[in-house]
Amino acid sequence: MTQNVFGLDIGTSNIKMYCSNSNEILNEKNVIAIANKKNIFSYGDDAFEMVGKAPENISVSFPVKYGVIADNENMESLIEKFYYKITGYKKPINGEFYVTVPTEVTEVEKRAFYELVANAKIKAKKIYVIDKPIADGIGAGIDVTNAKGVMIINMGADTTEVSVLSLGGIVLSKGVKLAGNKFDESIINTVKKQYNLIIGNKTAENIKFELSSAVKIPEKKYNVFGRDVVTGLPIQVAISSDVVYDCLIDQINSLVDAVKVILERTPPELSADIIDTGIYITGGSSNINGICELIAKETGLNVNKVPVPQESVIRGIIEIVKNPKKYDGIAKIPREKIYY
Repeated sequence: MTQNVFGLDIGTSNIKMYCSNSNEILNEKNVIAIANKKNIFSYGDDAFEMVGKAPENISVSFPVKYGVIADNENMESLIEKFYYKITGYKKPINGEFYVTVPTEVTEVEKRAFYELVANAKIKAKKIYVIDKPIADGIGAGIDVTNAKGVMIINMGADTTEVSVLSLGGIVLSKGVKLAGNKFDESIINTVKKQYNLIIGNKTAENIKFELSSAVKIPEKKYNVFGRDVVTGLPIQVAISSDVVYDCLIDQINSLVDAVKVILERTPPELSADIIDTGIYITGGSSNINGICELIAKETGLNVNKVPVPQESVIRGIIEIVKNPKKYDGIAKIPREKIYY
């Protein structure tokens, strides 16, 4: 293994970076704050604290939308900032980068992840790309190189990806544009309708983590602050978990339907394997209470919740970096041709 190796998992909500020298994982919000349209004011978790609070001269944005890079320039700047933060270097050094790419995107969009690292001012010596579901499976503790089929459900911020893996490759994959951010939007709209209260995305996210559930639970309350629709004044309201359940359950059921579609398309031999191994669920949005129980009930299969599910992909990259012979061929260097 080379002296300096980096892993990179670029998500819609968070970016995870691994450095082999320090053996550390940096996990921060994928957010950047730009002042006066040109100067980087803040980035990462610090910039996330500015969402909904910044003055007009400071623009706070997420450079990735639905798992695809939407703002190359700002994303390159973020990679550079996180690179220096995790290494502590004063200037870039030659190192190898392992970058994950989603499967449910075009070849051009996949290529953009490779070029992002290549164009950033970090002097990447070699850049390897890995299919995200493969790294996800390895990070979940699964041996994806054998012939035994396994199903992985990655619930991210903008998308949920359902994949069946076997022999180090992806047999089937389906992406659904339903995940954490959609849940937040539904909570914002429901709170406005039910309580005449206007809240922001961060408050909706807090409500989601405190009250959301895929199964019916005893009612509990969570106090939040917002702006009254009628008076325009700031007020405090106790939000009910029953209201949150009612506003999210249809979307959660849509995710379960996507899982069923993949199971229906899975070859019989692999279906037998999935009955044996069960389903593995990862991603930050999988922390919703009762999601494993609901999927298990609807599919009749065992559902395995991965420890620290939001870091499953980057931990898979670490395993690939540390065991290159075992995972030979999984990390690839893309051809120079760009597909249009």
